Amino acid sequence: MSYDPPRPAGRLLLTPEDKEAPARTRRLRRLGLGERPDPALDAFADRLAELTGAPYAMVNFVGEERQFFAGLHTPDGGRAARGGKPELGRRLARDHGYCPHVVVRRKALVLEDVRDYPRFAGNPVVDEYGIRSYLGAPLLDTTGMVLGTVCVADLAPRPWGRTGLETIKATAADLAGRLERREAGGFPP
Repeated sequence: MSYDPPRPAGRLLLTPEDKEAPARTRRLRRLGLGERPDPALDAFADRLAELTGAPYAMVNFVGEERQFFAGLHTPDGGRAARGGKPELGRRLARDHGYCPHVVVRRKALVLEDVRDYPRFAGNPVVDEYGIRSYLGAPLLDTTGMVLGTVCVADLAPRPWGRTGLETIKATAADLAGRLERREAGGFPP
């Protein structure tokens, strides 16, 4: 018989342990990523939102304590376009959202309706930002390290389907290659 210590009241601690976070943080610093918005990555997120028809698209770098959206597309139209919810900023706690799960799993995650998955339904982004569906894939470089994610999210349940999964995986692979070329001398838009 095992004993689990009591958890804080309010919600379960479900964010996965990320043993690669310190090494990833160092690599991201060497690449100059994860600390400031990047216009080329914002443009990449804009194209991804257009391609998928999602109101949110992000290029997310996950560090030891937080996530940083170096590329970010949010809906135009103010609070009404966000379902009355606050604007999503560039920084997010590591226990918010689904990208930390993608990073640790090292594979894509498709949540057509987050409420269908008890592990994900209680995530703070559901209540705080109204996120109801998510599609994300890891940015896996040739060293085998996951640098972060490429993801999209919607305020309504959404059937992403096989096409959505193939799209997010292909865009993540494309961007991972671009980021490595950045290391060699420049990030092509």
